[in-house]
Amino acid sequence: MLRTHTCGELSLRDVDKKVTLCGWLQRSRDLGGMTFVDLRDRYGITQLVFNMETLPHLCEAARKLGREYVLQVEGVVAERSSKNAKLSTGDIEILVSSFVVLNEAALPPFTIEENTDGGDDLRMKYRYLDIRRAPVREALLLRARVAAAARNYLTREGFVEVETPVLIKSTPEGARDFVVPSRMNQGEFYALPQSPQTFKQLLMVAGMDKYYQIVKCFRDEDLRADRQPEFTQIDCEMSFVTQEDILNTFEGMIRQLFQDVKGVDIGTLPRMTYADAMEHYGNDKPDIRFGMQLKDLGPLVKGKDFKVFDDAELVVAISVKGAAEYTRKQLDELTEWVKRPQLGMTGLVYARYGSDGSMKSSVDKFYGPEELAKWMSHCDAAPGDLVLILAGNEGKTRKAMSELRLEMGDRLGLRDKNTFNCLWVVDFPLLEWSEETARWHAMHHPFTSPKPEDFNLLENDPGKVRANAYDMVINGVEVGGGSIRIHDKTVQQQMFSLLGFSADEAQAQFGFLMNAFEFGAPPHGGIAFGFDRLCSLFGGADSIRDYIAFPKNNSGRDVMIDSPSPISAEQKKELGLH
Repeated sequence: MLRTHTCGELSLRDVDKKVTLCGWLQRSRDLGGMTFVDLRDRYGITQLVFNMETLPHLCEAARKLGREYVLQVEGVVAERSSKNAKLSTGDIEILVSSFVVLNEAALPPFTIEENTDGGDDLRMKYRYLDIRRAPVREALLLRARVAAAARNYLTREGFVEVETPVLIKSTPEGARDFVVPSRMNQGEFYALPQSPQTFKQLLMVAGMDKYYQIVKCFRDEDLRADRQPEFTQIDCEMSFVTQEDILNTFEGMIRQLFQDVKGVDIGTLPRMTYADAMEHYGNDKPDIRFGMQLKDLGPLVKGKDFKVFDDAELVVAISVKGAAEYTRKQLDELTEWVKRPQLGMTGLVYARYGSDGSMKSSVDKFYGPEELAKWMSHCDAAPGDLVLILAGNEGKTRKAMSELRLEMGDRLGLRDKNTFNCLWVVDFPLLEWSEETARWHAMHHPFTSPKPEDFNLLENDPGKVRANAYDMVINGVEVGGGSIRIHDKTVQQQMFSLLGFSADEAQAQFGFLMNAFEFGAPPHGGIAFGFDRLCSLFGGADSIRDYIAFPKNNSGRDVMIDSPSPISAEQKKELGLH
C-alpha cells in the first residue's frame, strides 16, 4: 500500500507516529513561516504542516502545489494547537518530512467543497469531481449501507439472490420499454426490463421459494426529480404465503433498515385502505406526519343558492391549525396557487375561526353563523384555525385539495425530513377504466390476484374488485409495492380477457408464463422497493439523483459521457436499421 493510514482515522492516540498518507489537495494556506495543506480522501481530511524554519525547501515546494494535486506525504503526527471540532481528525496534524506528487491536476471547473460554486449541469458533466465533495460522497456511502443492511436481513430470512436477464421480451402493459435491436435476428428487438416480474414468478414455479435481487430496471418515461430512465429496485418474491406474511416480512426489513442506517425505531406500521386514503388524504400515498384530513362539506353547504357549491360534484375542506390570522394577501396567494394550470381550480373559499370564537367566511352572503359553526365542527376546527374549501369535479378537486394540504404542511413546517411516518396502503382496486382506450387496465399489473372474497365480481362488476395488493408509504412517498399473484392458469386467462387481450395475444405475449403454470405453480407473492427513493428518504433529499453515482439529467442524458448519441452508419447496417 502507498499509505499507512487514511485521512480520516488519525487521532491524539497516534501522536508521535510516523505515517504515510495519500490523497487530494483540497486547499492550502500560506502564512509566511508556515504553509498548511488540507489533504482529502474519501475517509476525511487531515491537516498537513510545512515549516519554513526547519524544512525551507519542502515548504517552498508545497507552495507551488495546486488544488486537487494527488499527493503521497510522510510525516509525524502532532497535536494541533488550534483544534477543529468539525473534523474527525481535528485534534491532530501531520508535520511533513517529505512528499511526492503522484499526479498533477488541472484547475477544477468548480470548487470541490461542501458548498460549491458549481451549478447542476456543470457538476453533472464532471460528476467524477462532484463525487469528491463530502455531501455526494456521503450519499453514495449511505446507499452502500442501505444495500448491505437489506442483503443482511434478507439472507438471514432465507432469501436467495438470483440474477434475472436484462435482455428480455417487450410487453404492451405498463410504461414504454427501452428496446435493443438484435444483430443476429434482424428486424427483432429485445427490451430492457421494467422489472423482473415474470422471471421472479417463474423462479417460484421453479421452487426457489424465497428470491431477492437488487436489480437495475428501465422505463422510457418522462422524468422528474424522483425518476430516472434507469433505476434500482430491491425485488423480492415468496412462495406459500398470504398477504399477511408479505407485510410482516418486509415491515421487518424496513424496520431493520431504519435501525441499522438511521438508528431510528419506526415501530409497527399502521394499515390504511385505499378507499380511506383517498377519502381522508386525497391520494393513495398519504403523508401522515400531520393531520389536516379532507372533510366532505357537500351535505352541509348545498341548497343555499351558492352556485359554486350547488353545482359541484365535491365540496371538500381542510382545517389548518393556527392559521386564522392569515392576511388577505396570504389568502389571495393561496387562491392563485390553486388556480395554477397544474391544479386548474377556479377559486378558493375560506372560513376563519377567530381565537376569540368569532367565525367569518369569504361567502358570508350565503352562509350565516349557524352554518359556519357546523362547518367548523365537521372539520374538527378549533379557535385560531383556518378552513380552506375547494369545489368542483370530484377527481380534480380531491387531487387539488390533496396538493393544497401538502403545501400547507410545507408552509407550516409540518413535514420534517427527520421524522419518519410509515404505513401500508391496502385493498387497491384491481382495475381502472380508461375512457381513452375504452377498456380496463390493471392498476398494478396483469398478474395481481383479486381478493379471494371478490372473485365472484370479476365477471359482472370488475370495477368493484379489490386487488390483493399493498404499497408501503413513507412520508407521503410510495417506496414499495407488490401483490399476491395469480397462480392459476384459468384465472390468469380471465384477467387477460378483462384487459382486452385475445387468447392469441395473451399466448404470444405471456405464453411462457401460462405454460409454466401448467406444471404446478405455488401460491406466491412479492414486493419491490424503490431503492433509490429509499436512499433519498434516509438522506433527507427530495431527488433520487443525489444517490445515484452517475445519474441522467432531466432530459434523460448523461452529459458526462454525452449519451444517448448517434451510432455509425456501419453499426446501423449491421443491425438492419436504415
